[in-house]
Amino acid sequence: MLKRISTLALAGLTAVTLAGCGGGGGGAGASGGGDGSITMGFSQVGAESGWRTANTKSVQESAKAAGITLKFSDAQQKQENQIKAIRSYIQQKVDVIAFSPVVESGWDTVLKEARNAKIPVILTDRAVDSKDTGLYKTFLGSDFVEEGRKAGKWLLEEYKSGTDPVNIVELQGTTGSAPANDRKAGFQEVIGGEAKFKIIASQTGDFTRAKGKEVMEAFLKAHPDIDVLYAHNDDMGLGAIEAIEGAGKVPGKDIKIITIDAVKDGMQALADGKINYIVECSPLLGPQLMDLAKKVVKGESVPARVVTEETTFTQEQAKAALPQRQY
Repeated sequence: MLKRISTLALAGLTAVTLAGCGGGGGGAGASGGGDGSITMGFSQVGAESGWRTANTKSVQESAKAAGITLKFSDAQQKQENQIKAIRSYIQQKVDVIAFSPVVESGWDTVLKEARNAKIPVILTDRAVDSKDTGLYKTFLGSDFVEEGRKAGKWLLEEYKSGTDPVNIVELQGTTGSAPANDRKAGFQEVIGGEAKFKIIASQTGDFTRAKGKEVMEAFLKAHPDIDVLYAHNDDMGLGAIEAIEGAGKVPGKDIKIITIDAVKDGMQALADGKINYIVECSPLLGPQLMDLAKKVVKGESVPARVVTEETTFTQEQAKAALPQRQY
């Protein structure tokens, strides 16, 4: 996925050891708290899925390994909580701020406050839609549009010999979030040229297993002729599997299922044949984030976009990968 970008962007991005605890106003050209130490303020979306839990663990463990003092906050999926956290980090004069935005819009004011305080900002996992790209130093994360494309390409291949209509239902991620917007767009881009593919229902499941089950139950009641489920993450897909089985249908056979993430529970469902295909989205961004933090605090140049390397999984590939799966 975007090999030409990722090859450049990932060059030299390995975990590094940095000096301990930090303080005083950082920013481009600064060297942490004046003694080489670095303090990072990190605002996480929440703990809505297995992916997010693994992502948080990666950030926390990588900060500890790198000697970076981490001030961590959980936004519980609320933008206002993230804005409060970022303002708190600005007041505390941390050296660098990193966050995974709940939604794409509405960040310009608080990011301008960080820039005015000369505190560099790194976006992780999710992007913002600000036209002023100078409000943040870099964006580290997956290419969500490409993930959607990969899901669509599998569907094209799976049904290439058929001419009958293929009825698809879509479990979207959190409304307004970058992965929800982009995974939908990438999928639609690929299947849109084939008239036989029809998305008959599309609704948010908020990236959670419980909501995925609830929405899928409603889909099944309204649409008895579902052929395919496309879920924007594994957790919603796993919740949908419960609903499908509760309706007396066989997931993976009566309804083919495509998901994104490749967390252990999802991979197990794929290995068991309940999911048909998973597009990977790696949560293990911690080591790369810490290295980027060191660079921006020193005022070094970093790529505007760092794309993580990821793959896809079929049933047999999931069986082979599961024993060594870290998340």
